[in-house]
Amino acid sequence: MATHSHTQNTINTELSHKRALAAPRPNRRFSQRSLWEIVPVVFGVLWLIFSFYPILYMLFTSLRPQKDLFTDVPWSFPSHPTLENYATVLENGFFTYFFNTVFVTVISVFAILVVSLLAAYAISQARNRYTQFVFSFLLLGLAIPLQATIIPIYAIVSDLHLYDTLLALILPSIAFGIPLSILVLVTYIRDIPNELHESMVLDGASHWRILRSLVLPLSRPAIITVIIYETIQVWNSYLFPLVLTQSQEVAVLPLSLANFKGQFTTNVPAILAAVFLSATPIILLYIFGRRQLLGGLVAGFSK
Repeated sequence: MATHSHTQNTINTELSHKRALAAPRPNRRFSQRSLWEIVPVVFGVLWLIFSFYPILYMLFTSLRPQKDLFTDVPWSFPSHPTLENYATVLENGFFTYFFNTVFVTVISVFAILVVSLLAAYAISQARNRYTQFVFSFLLLGLAIPLQATIIPIYAIVSDLHLYDTLLALILPSIAFGIPLSILVLVTYIRDIPNELHESMVLDGASHWRILRSLVLPLSRPAIITVIIYETIQVWNSYLFPLVLTQSQEVAVLPLSLANFKGQFTTNVPAILAAVFLSATPIILLYIFGRRQLLGGLVAGFSK
């Protein structure tokens, strides 16, 4: 019996040893890879906090009464929230500035998109030295700083008797928005397979039909990119309104914020209410179109 018991114990010990050897060991490479996958997420969350905090601070401060500005905790929700600051801003011509900005932005972005799309299609299809020269000439606009042209633009606008009009803001915005828009659209349109274009040509399709039925649907990410980017640029433009306009009837939001700052010098919540109202459309535009914006910017450059 003792021998049998000893033999059984030996067998159990060997089985336990084999099970221990067969047990899965922690994969060091897997752990290191998981760590490197977590690090970008952590930095992304931190970047989101740092980026979103100014917006949250602006919103909370705009909802505070002026008397609570220095007594409340800056990063906390207002202890006595109120919409009085927004009412003050709206009663002082904010709608006029807002509609002027919308008008200038919509007309400018629409013209930029139409001109850039037609030019990009022509440059992409007619690949000869003339179109390449035109393409290179248009890209020179990217190397010209806006500040260096403000005096000639002012002289041209004055000679055309367009000073202090919304058209004086629209025309320069179109001119400076076309080069980058053409670059983005040309890069994207060139990636459309030539077989699709050739098949439509063989079917007797005109250039307008090819542009409408082939280029427009397949270039939607690039088109959305141009719309979002140029909308942000025109909406936030400050130098052109500062130099080319004067009266309050044609003032736009970036310039009107300076007037609010002068009008409500000590009323910080009212100033931030005006800033939040002017920034909200751009924030919403970016939130809903950020994927198309990033996709259109990198499309074509990685190929």
